[in-house]
Amino acid sequence: MSFGFFGIQFGWGLQMANMSAIYQYLGAEEGEIAFLWLAAPLTGLLIQPLVGYYSDRTWTKLGRRHPYFLVGAILASLSLIAMPNSSSLWMAAGLLWILDASVNISMEPFRAFVGDMLNKDQRKVGFAMQSLLIGLGAVLSSSLPWMLTNWFGVTEKASGNAIPQAVHIAFYVGSVVFFCAVVYTILTTKEYPPEDIEAFEKQKRESAGVSTAFKEIFQGIGSMPKAMKQLAVVQFFTWFGLFCMWIYFIPAIATHVFGGAQGSPEYQAGAEWGGVCFSVYNGVAFAFSFLLLLLVRKFSAKGIHTVCLGIGALGLLSVMVIGSPSMLLLSMLGVGVAWASILSMPYAMLANVIPAEKMGFYMGVFNFFIVLPQIAASLGLGKVMSTLLGGNTMNAVILGGVSMLIAAICVRFVDDVEE
Repeated sequence: MSFGFFGIQFGWGLQMANMSAIYQYLGAEEGEIAFLWLAAPLTGLLIQPLVGYYSDRTWTKLGRRHPYFLVGAILASLSLIAMPNSSSLWMAAGLLWILDASVNISMEPFRAFVGDMLNKDQRKVGFAMQSLLIGLGAVLSSSLPWMLTNWFGVTEKASGNAIPQAVHIAFYVGSVVFFCAVVYTILTTKEYPPEDIEAFEKQKRESAGVSTAFKEIFQGIGSMPKAMKQLAVVQFFTWFGLFCMWIYFIPAIATHVFGGAQGSPEYQAGAEWGGVCFSVYNGVAFAFSFLLLLLVRKFSAKGIHTVCLGIGALGLLSVMVIGSPSMLLLSMLGVGVAWASILSMPYAMLANVIPAEKMGFYMGVFNFFIVLPQIAASLGLGKVMSTLLGGNTMNAVILGGVSMLIAAICVRFVDDVEE
């Protein structure tokens, strides 16, 4: 059920580890990077609730969620091929919009898929398994350009392009992995039709139309269960912190640890090492997910998530006192523990407080509280960087650590169904 997430995260991992550097290879200034990342959260805000809403109301020969998996995989794979061939900054930014929209079409139904197929007692394990496969995909994708350069000797620039050849090859590999992994899930899983197909078709007819969809989405936001509202606060600070890291960690490492300027060999080395750091935290998330499978049998999701977010916050905050590349890997240990929990425990808590017939819808609405902080960061961090943070990308990483610590505190105020 979860194997497709391996491919999806392969695509996300390539994006997270390389897009800031790609923008700078194409001439972006540090103050512009956050705004150029706006595509990721905004497409999620627009697409995930709609995909969730319509996938709840879909039944075809392929199933309910499978059609969305397939369409998203095809579009995302084509976008991954096109991305490293960008010849200008705005071409790359436009392709990021297409890529993110496509990935979201595949990704959102996967969350609902686990909720559909597993009962209440199994869901923590199901979402922990997603974390495991997400971690594996991100480990391989984040470090792939570094491996191509250092293990296979791919060092030259692509012909007529500012983006290194290693990045080109990595994105092409990602395209194949994304498509094959999602197709594997489609071919090896079976979805079950609604118990009352006539009632299902009637509901589908009554709720047809985009205007009806948006109306129900906004009504659904107002009628969210209390625990979901409390989780929304946790998600806001969690994902603001993550977005600070994703946008600024690699430029911060390339500039402040490796001492490189944009376009210099030192900067490329720093950017590739930043990808290794991302690979490490994803590798830790992969390994920790095995432990998570055991922890969820003994402890509440609320307790696990509180501790893990606190560890992640300490990992990010420690970056400000580290001056050597190898020591940065220790910081990533804490981030990896938090990441494994972020990918699973909030969804395990959420799945137990929302109605089964609206699983996809509420999973999509829940995404609002992942993308809204990222939109806030995209629109506001550039200004904050130039005024409050002195243009120092390392300060933005520290801000991310503080935000994650606030999220850990907020978890304690969530009504836990298990307790």
